[in-house]
Amino acid sequence: MRIRAAALTALAVLLAPDAAHAAPGDTITRPVRAALTALPVADESRAGCTRDKFRHWTDADRDGCSTRNEVLLNEAVANPARTGRCTLSSGRWYSPYDDTYVDGPRGLDIDHYVPLAESWDSGTSAWTAKEREAYANDLDDTRTLIAVTAASNRSKSDQDPATWMPPARAYHCEYATTWIAVKTRWQLSVDPAEASALENVLEECPNQPVTVEFAR
Repeated sequence: MRIRAAALTALAVLLAPDAAHAAPGDTITRPVRAALTALPVADESRAGCTRDKFRHWTDADRDGCSTRNEVLLNEAVANPARTGRCTLSSGRWYSPYDDTYVDGPRGLDIDHYVPLAESWDSGTSAWTAKEREAYANDLDDTRTLIAVTAASNRSKSDQDPATWMPPARAYHCEYATTWIAVKTRWQLSVDPAEASALENVLEECPNQPVTVEFAR
């Protein structure tokens, strides 16, 4: 069985399209460890990074709900009340970072799984303003943005897995897998310490397949 599983893993890697030749909308499936290995490794630079380089919480579909509120509506475990154009109240959410339920939207932040500053370090510094806006408001892949407690989001800040992992240890495998999926989707690099940290986490995790649709 182990030989067969290894053969299937190798086949999945061979059949996966090369990210360098991928186009937006192309889909790739790889075992998560292979997906990590496929990410380019590069040193980071935060020179010139400011939050206003990323226009975020827009209302792309003009339904009155900003990106932030769209995530809250999508992830609620008990639906909030909605008044006016898109004012939310009540409702309930689960924050997997710290294994906590939150009543009402005020105690929540919407986290960019790969923080904006980290994305700058990893490649978005070379993008156009429109491309950075698309990244900051990505609702087409539910893994890019997540509602979590304000405390856990502010503890994380702009750190990568080399210096921050969620307090809830049971979530570490999913966190690492999702981090890799987001970086794959947007073709972002990892730095050596980040890659090493992710490898260490994945040693304790199933080598599950990751399916990603390229955004660019």
